[in-house]
Amino acid sequence: MTHEGASSVLYRLDLNLKVTKMVDGITISNGIGWSPDNTIMYYVDSTRYVINAFYYDLERDTISNQRPFVQMNADFGIPDGLTVDSEGNVWCAIYGGWKVIRYTPSGEVFSEIKMPVSKPSSCIFGGKDLDELYITSISEGLSEEDKKKELMAGNLFMIKTDVKGLPEPNFAG
Repeated sequence: MTHEGASSVLYRLDLNLKVTKMVDGITISNGIGWSPDNTIMYYVDSTRYVINAFYYDLERDTISNQRPFVQMNADFGIPDGLTVDSEGNVWCAIYGGWKVIRYTPSGEVFSEIKMPVSKPSSCIFGGKDLDELYITSISEGLSEEDKKKELMAGNLFMIKTDVKGLPEPNFAG
């Protein structure tokens, strides 16, 4: 993970514990998720301010056709952790942006959750019915003055949603 250059790599860990390079030339590797039908993989390269989409072949466990799903700029905040819901919407925590954005499967903004903290860092669905969105946040790097303004920085938040998430797969290896 580096702010200078693009020397990071995304690897795949196979069932036999073999490690395979999937994407190189990454700055800061972050959120990853799959569409409900497992045909699209979403992946964040944070300091390029982009959520990329790839075609995903579940049978071959390969990705192809990398393209920007959502391109942001520094003024908007930094895309960080993400999750995908059962309708194919992509939810992304915007570090430095005070929000979590819900994007439609075509990459349009569907809704925005304003956060009481500047650095939401990731999100995932949980709860008995997978209709609770859990959002982590970061307090590290805040000045003492900012910590007084953001008393909840570093906390975990839960928001009840109108959509269900997807169960996270277990590693079978």
